[in-house]
Amino acid sequence: MTLAELLEKFAGTGIHGDESVKISALTCDSRQVLPGTLFFALRGTKADGHRFIEKAAAAGAAAVVLEDASYAPDGIPWVRVADGRAAMGRIAALFNGDPTAGRPLVGITGTNGKTTTTYLIEAILGAAGIPAAVLGTISYRFDTSVIAASHTTPESTELQSAFRQLAEAGAQAFVMEVSSHALEQKRVDGCHFDVGVFSNLTRDHLDYHVTMESYLQAKQRLFSELLRPSHEKPQRRAAINMDDPYGTAIAACCSCPVITYGIRGECDVRPTNIVSSVNGISGTLLTPKGSFKFSSQLLGSFNLSNILAATTAGIGLDLPLESIKSGIENHTTIPGRMQRVENDRGITCLVDYAHTGDALENVLATLKEIATGRIITVFGCGGDRDNGKRPIMGRIAAGMSDLAIVTSDNPRTEPPLKILEQIKAGILELPPRPQGEGRAEGRVREYRLEELTGGFSRKGFVMLENRRDAIRLAVRLAQPGDIILLAGKGHEDYQIIGTTKHHFDDREEATAAFTEKTD
Repeated sequence: MTLAELLEKFAGTGIHGDESVKISALTCDSRQVLPGTLFFALRGTKADGHRFIEKAAAAGAAAVVLEDASYAPDGIPWVRVADGRAAMGRIAALFNGDPTAGRPLVGITGTNGKTTTTYLIEAILGAAGIPAAVLGTISYRFDTSVIAASHTTPESTELQSAFRQLAEAGAQAFVMEVSSHALEQKRVDGCHFDVGVFSNLTRDHLDYHVTMESYLQAKQRLFSELLRPSHEKPQRRAAINMDDPYGTAIAACCSCPVITYGIRGECDVRPTNIVSSVNGISGTLLTPKGSFKFSSQLLGSFNLSNILAATTAGIGLDLPLESIKSGIENHTTIPGRMQRVENDRGITCLVDYAHTGDALENVLATLKEIATGRIITVFGCGGDRDNGKRPIMGRIAAGMSDLAIVTSDNPRTEPPLKILEQIKAGILELPPRPQGEGRAEGRVREYRLEELTGGFSRKGFVMLENRRDAIRLAVRLAQPGDIILLAGKGHEDYQIIGTTKHHFDDREEATAAFTEKTD
């Protein structure tokens, strides 16, 4: 493909130099430039890509897209654009054959629930006879084709290449998680969305966004800009969770028709006659297309919200109610989302990705509803990330569990004990718990490890830096009927210590711990 052919459909560009040069690859990383590459000089938070144009040219770049003409290279063609990131997204789509222009694309954004919702929508599309690919936190996958996920939403060049590969593998639709980083950094520009889903907005990523208002604005961009009806997609829809306090603000900014959903209130899609138990959720869903009864093996009100989100997306795609019902009922397991670890001890052991205060609270609230014994929670917080949520998660975990084992998550370059102490600060803010008539149990007890040799009888917490040891402690202390929640890492099969990834899987560790216990 020549530079002129690539940019033929990209309005507002002027090619300076030989427009007949062949383009064989795209990148914004000068270290990845090979002969024939179109290099995008982007302004980043830490570095300005314009300063790497000469390096890219020396590596064989065929042409350069830039914002500042004062950096225009000698000897190779260049194109000036007003917004390099937006241009890269659109050009990347064109380079890969614009794979989302002629196929349904659903984007889910929100702090929690994105992954579960993508799996449910995938199942609904499959039930409608539309094989769909999923691009998310865990992977980019279709059937047996799997592309490793470097980010929840990768750079537009990588994303559009993934769309093309999945389409070539046979995908007829796409379902993707859309992160706030990707929206703000315009990585999804060039994507032709049919339906955008807003799940919720709770504290997360404030190390990047700084304020909740900035976080909200990043999410709003999907609905205000990228869902504006276009020639390729004239019938776009937004699915908005009105149970969330930010739902009204998201709905108000939408540039396309809105379909609301929620457990509470008179939403377009809402439930009735809901029964929730250890076996799952059942009831009736009311929609603009009619109502239907359903039964799902997923647990808890937060998963009911995810079911509503997926149903609303199906309504937005104008899929049959029979397909929506079938997709919801036939999908049972989501990696790292309330995933059971089987054992012969009569203990319910669940691995969940809950890594924000809201997600952890939702999971523990569900477990408290169905618990017949004690709840033991193993959790930590990631290093080099928003440290403001650490005491919040500490209060939630210790306040809603019988025993909270505070341990490492992905400490990265922070001292693990520093993270644990910040979590502990939140636990110590919990008020004394009343017990009986006029008697007080006092604050949540901090156990020393040696005190737990004979088990525990009083609500409390313990600090144990090594996550493998923390999981083994939970298994050792649990009794038949108890619930163990391993929170924070979910599907992840690694732990980042310093700058190194080490293989670590909560599911594997728990399985090994149960085996060791019975030996």
